[in-house]
Amino acid sequence: MKIGVQLWGALRGAETDPMSALRELAAMGYRRIEPCVSPEEIPGMEKTVWSVGRLEAMAGEIASLGLEIVSCHFFAENIAACGDALRRLTALGVRQFIVKSPPELTDEALQCAALRYMRASDLLAQDGAELLVHNEAADITAHFGMKTAFEHLLDLCLGKVDAQVDVGWAYYAGEDPEALLWRNAGRVKSLHFKDFAADGDGLREVSVGAGAVDTAACFQFCRAFGCTQVVDMDEHPIGPAADYRASRQTLARLADYRADTVSYLNTLDVDTGEVRTLRRFPGVIEAPNWLKGRNRILYNAEGRMYAFDPDTGDVRALDTGECVNCNNDHVVSPDEKHLAVSHMTFDGGFTSRIYVLPIDGGEPRLVTPGTPSFLHGWSPDGGELAYCAFREHNGKQEVDVYTIPADGGEERRLTSGGFNDGPEYSPDGQYIWFNSTRSGLMQLWRMRRDGGEPTQMTFSERNNWFGHVSPDGRRVVFLSYGKDDLESAEHLPNMQVELRIMNADGSGERTLLSLFGGQGTMNVNSWAGDSRHIAFVSYELRHK
Repeated sequence: MKIGVQLWGALRGAETDPMSALRELAAMGYRRIEPCVSPEEIPGMEKTVWSVGRLEAMAGEIASLGLEIVSCHFFAENIAACGDALRRLTALGVRQFIVKSPPELTDEALQCAALRYMRASDLLAQDGAELLVHNEAADITAHFGMKTAFEHLLDLCLGKVDAQVDVGWAYYAGEDPEALLWRNAGRVKSLHFKDFAADGDGLREVSVGAGAVDTAACFQFCRAFGCTQVVDMDEHPIGPAADYRASRQTLARLADYRADTVSYLNTLDVDTGEVRTLRRFPGVIEAPNWLKGRNRILYNAEGRMYAFDPDTGDVRALDTGECVNCNNDHVVSPDEKHLAVSHMTFDGGFTSRIYVLPIDGGEPRLVTPGTPSFLHGWSPDGGELAYCAFREHNGKQEVDVYTIPADGGEERRLTSGGFNDGPEYSPDGQYIWFNSTRSGLMQLWRMRRDGGEPTQMTFSERNNWFGHVSPDGRRVVFLSYGKDDLESAEHLPNMQVELRIMNADGSGERTLLSLFGGQGTMNVNSWAGDSRHIAFVSYELRHK
């Protein structure tokens, strides 16, 4: 999850030089920074507002920390007259330029600002960048008719300028941040997290998640619409380092927050593109396995396994014995007589072990004592399971592909280097498909069943997960995230994703469908026996 920091407060509160502060933020897990920039130095503000030239001089060192500059607050009286500065910043990778409402919130001032902003937006569009207006408390409090001054200014920009919403300032001004976001859902491109708590008769700023702002709801909105996410703190009640660390931890916890999610079980004809929605579920369901020998779809929900009948719509819970915390890594044996599940326990820490049980339910049998282990493949001859496992090597935990006899025994490590996940056998049993970060972004790979001849199969500028081979061996469908939406080793829920397909030799890659999904959509093989239809789960957020 790529989270940014607005540097105004971070640098103002820092006692060290700017690069030391940035190194500290990078060590906390932040990956983006949003500096305040002006065409030239502003006397007295050198610490918090950098000139374009200064940012250019620092760009290499900033990149060496693993930090990206994708947005900046631009300080200039008339941004439309700053074409050279804007071009120099876009050359550094800046794609979002943030401005504010004018100091005077009058009809004349807002109209003049809108005209300037639209002109600047046209200039930026030539270099693939965009202009966003950021709200303060004052332009939420002020109203023009039924609209806040902030929304009125956006209206005056005629759709050429979008919004960066600061949910903390919205709350401070007496507005419901979630309501503001949903009212402007089509034009919110970036979100600033700030939080406030009651302090006597007023409000004081606190780290994100420690105050009254419904951070979870705002975070869900942000993920649903693919917004840039930035922590923005002007004050630091604990201290800059502690507050930014606490804020990052809050947002990291929310990455898997799904309490407000509903699910849809769907099928897709990969030849015609026809989608059929089978049923809506009030909570989270995940990872459909479509049986080949009979029309049943298995899925997990709330730790249990269920069988869904597409013909009747009936749902039946499976008896999985002690395995009552099943996650979304489960597969069916080639003869469809057994189901293997990954069951999570919390004995001394997070664990996941693989068990095998009868397909219609029954007593589970442990296969992998080693943990954590996440199942993805069952060999066509029925004799072997393939899974992703976290194991310690040379004092460091590494994530690799392993195999083990289906009846239990000694596990065998097949990969090393990068983050390796999602192993699945080709129907002829000769290959294991998997996904790996060894080349940078998460990409699909294929290797011999013994781990030999690893070959990269996808090369797109996206993060590609979980390659599922059709029963006839001809095509591979997979889940794909945008390059900048998350870290390459993450596959998070509730995000804008794509289902993509290609031929088994890696040719002909194309998008099948764009949807709101991610973790749980298609973690395991969900092809029907006809090698034409797939099952998948899409999600929707409930909101006020």
